[in-house]
Amino acid sequence: MTEPSFPGRMLKLRRERGLSLRDLAKLTYHGKTYLHELETGTKIPTPQAAQRVDDALQAGGELAALAAVRPGVRRREFVAAAGLAAALPHTLLAHGRHVGTAIPGRLADRTARLRRLDNYLGGADTHQMYTAEVASTTRLLHDGSYSEATGRQLLAILAEQAQLAGWAAFDAGDHSDAERLYRVSLAAARDAEDQALTGNGLAFLAYQQLGSGGKATDTASAACAAAGTTATPGVQALLHLRAAWAFAVTGDATAADRHLGIGMTFLAEHDDRPEPDWVYWVDGLEGEIMTGRCWTVLRRPIRAIPVLERALGTYCDTQARDKALYLSWLADAYLDANEIEQACEAAGSAVRLAGGVGSIRPGQRLDAFLHRLEPHAAMPCVVELQALAAAASRRPRLSGSTTSGTS
Repeated sequence: MTEPSFPGRMLKLRRERGLSLRDLAKLTYHGKTYLHELETGTKIPTPQAAQRVDDALQAGGELAALAAVRPGVRRREFVAAAGLAAALPHTLLAHGRHVGTAIPGRLADRTARLRRLDNYLGGADTHQMYTAEVASTTRLLHDGSYSEATGRQLLAILAEQAQLAGWAAFDAGDHSDAERLYRVSLAAARDAEDQALTGNGLAFLAYQQLGSGGKATDTASAACAAAGTTATPGVQALLHLRAAWAFAVTGDATAADRHLGIGMTFLAEHDDRPEPDWVYWVDGLEGEIMTGRCWTVLRRPIRAIPVLERALGTYCDTQARDKALYLSWLADAYLDANEIEQACEAAGSAVRLAGGVGSIRPGQRLDAFLHRLEPHAAMPCVVELQALAAAASRRPRLSGSTTSGTS
């Protein structure tokens, strides 16, 4: 999967909107030559310029986030500077109580754009924004006037938004709010009679239960069943891969292997039906990552290491939170294989990537890994890694409650 860049996405979005550089210059108040330099990558946009281009191309923060991940700019600082964390929620009842048939489509497009921010920003950066969307759509459903069909569409969008906000809360360490939002999403998905979204809501809840002592494997199995046999391949793949993780964390290698096989089979299938946007990121690379993670937690490093190495070799550093997490699993696998130096090298890369990320999860994973290294404390590579981690811990860091068994 090729990772997006600011110039590439700017060019693609401009063409999709049917705008010339002259048109874009009028909207952004920047010169055409300067915009061409941004689009070709010969100049790096300032946060202010990136936000203006983002607004003009209706990118929902995606371009601003891509500009934020260049070297030397910390994500949290950019979010504050660009105003992303205080992005205004939609107010589609501003001009009357009637909700037209075009409104759900507009909301779905907005939600899709906001969803892409999760590639580059952590839950601490996006939780407030996503939760505001949930509140606005809830008000729209409560106060608006609309047809039954439009109401079902709005409920499905609310379910998507609540899942997104729940995930951000989970990533930021606010687990009580995450569970609340997941249950909001489940209620909305069921009322919308959307089986796939209901399955996804249950899958999110299973992730939550892995760290809270709930019956995660039962919930993960229910997620696969809820989506039914007619769900699109992408949905089926996602739910079975998440079920594999739940079974792996609880030590059931047979069930984990079975769900991994089903998930990877669905990833290889082709279907003419459009996939829901919320599975846009599910592809072969994610399947390999999940496979490697499962075999790592099951303490099968010979299976885990080649898969994780291959997948991480194509994973871009711009997705720092996720890559740091996946490197931590690779470090665990190396340690289980008694390859201490390689384990420390992988963990060191994770420490460097995790700096400034608005998520508690990389830090939790790395703390657990450092604890596992205590029997090898005298080795030079361990001493070096501990010093690196100590220096990183002195930088401002997101705090939150801890969980185990999730990533």
